[in-house]
Amino acid sequence: MLLQIPPELVYIAFMRPSEKIDQDIKAAMKQSDATRLSVLRLLKSAMKYYQVERKSAELNEADFTVVVRKQIKQRQDSIEAYRQGARDELVKKEQEEIRILEEFVPAPLSESELEAMVKSTIQELGVTSKKDMGRVMKGVNEKAAGRADGKRISEIVSKNLA
Repeated sequence: MLLQIPPELVYIAFMRPSEKIDQDIKAAMKQSDATRLSVLRLLKSAMKYYQVERKSAELNEADFTVVVRKQIKQRQDSIEAYRQGARDELVKKEQEEIRILEEFVPAPLSESELEAMVKSTIQELGVTSKKDMGRVMKGVNEKAAGRADGKRISEIVSKNLA
């Protein structure tokens, strides 16, 4: 039995990140969703900035994930500042923006998956001391491809090298 997949779904599955963002911007315009439109435009701008910075023609999935995670991190920092200033309405706005951005990142690695990745990288590199933590961090970051926060990786690496 052959599986029939509509052509538009095949196209969406293989769509480049920039095309997906453009499509979502159009949809947000049609729905008059100002918050979503604003977030997507800022994301597109950040993508262009990253492309210019890296001198690349197009972002691959890993670079796209890095850009989105950077945008999420900026908003998390803003939330912290707004909480200290007792600006609850701005905290809610930033949380909504984070929710929108999280639609574009792959599911984060679980604690056990990350732990296994760190242990295998330590074995591959033959590292035994904390002074080689940077090498392990670099290896794990490449394997995780933006699916894990650097802070989490650092904690697990330091725990395994102790």
